[in-house]
Amino acid sequence: MGFYASDLKRALETAQVIGRVIGIEPEPAHALREIFLGEWEGLRTEEIAARFPEAWAAWVEEPDWDVVPGGEGAALFDARVGAALDEIVKRHQHGDILLVTHGGVIQIALHRVVGRPSGGLWPFRIQNASISLIEQRNGRMVIGGVNDVAHLEPALVIEPGPS
Repeated sequence: MGFYASDLKRALETAQVIGRVIGIEPEPAHALREIFLGEWEGLRTEEIAARFPEAWAAWVEEPDWDVVPGGEGAALFDARVGAALDEIVKRHQHGDILLVTHGGVIQIALHRVVGRPSGGLWPFRIQNASISLIEQRNGRMVIGGVNDVAHLEPALVIEPGPS
C-alpha cells in the first residue's frame, strides 16, 4: 500500500497517528499541500475583505484562485496536484493508496475524476477528517464516496449552514 501525506503539520500529524494504527509510516509529500493563498494566507475572511477589498469583491462575485494576490493560482495548483496524483497512482498501479491531505487537493482529485476543471469554485463539501474514496474500476476512476464523517464523534461534525 502507498501511504502519503501533505507535509504540512496538521495533515502530517494526522497521517502519523493513522500510520501507528495501521503499521505504516506515511511519506511526506510537498505536492499534496493545500493551495498557497499568497497575501491571504492565514487571514480570516473579514481581514481579507478589509485589506483586499477589490480582490475579495471579485472572489465573492466569482470564486477564482487567480484573483488571490500573490497566490499560487488555479492552473499551477491543478498542475501541481495533478502531477503528484498521477505519479502516486503510477507507483501503485495495483493496490491501495491512502492520502492524508487538504480539502482543495481532494477537490482537484474529485474534479479530475468527473473531468471538470476546478478554478476556485468547489462544489464538494470536504470536512476536516472526512473520508473521500476514489476507486479504479475496469481501468477508469470512479468516485466511491465523498466527505464521509460517520467515524467522527457527532460533536466534531460541522452541519451545513443555510444555502
